[in-house]
Amino acid sequence: MSKALTDQELHNLAMNHVGEDLEKRGFEFIAVNSKLKKHPQFVCIDKNKQYFFVIVRAVILPENPNNYDVVWMESFKKHARENDAKVLYAGVGIGSVAGEKEPIYLNKDYLLEYNGIQVLDTHLN
Repeated sequence: MSKALTDQELHNLAMNHVGEDLEKRGFEFIAVNSKLKKHPQFVCIDKNKQYFFVIVRAVILPENPNNYDVVWMESFKKHARENDAKVLYAGVGIGSVAGEKEPIYLNKDYLLEYNGIQVLDTHLN
């Protein structure tokens, strides 16, 4: 019998996809935090030694993975500015191939909606 993925396991799955994307883009990982609701998930630097705080958000499809809490994100951007870091957002939608009301199971096929990494402007308006 297959086991449905927990919220933490779904988050880890999303982080794996985003981590692979970051590696392909040439980022170097400084810190990784896979705990649910602890931000940022990744602290990275690029070849110019610019720091990036990466937020990974996993949602169950059909919820839109590109949407985030704008008010909360403004407070996080302030944290990034204070640390001379830029903010990257990666929303990942995961769903069951059996239907949107069905759970996602360990070691089974799943749907994935990932539109890549979004750079969020941290400058004050």
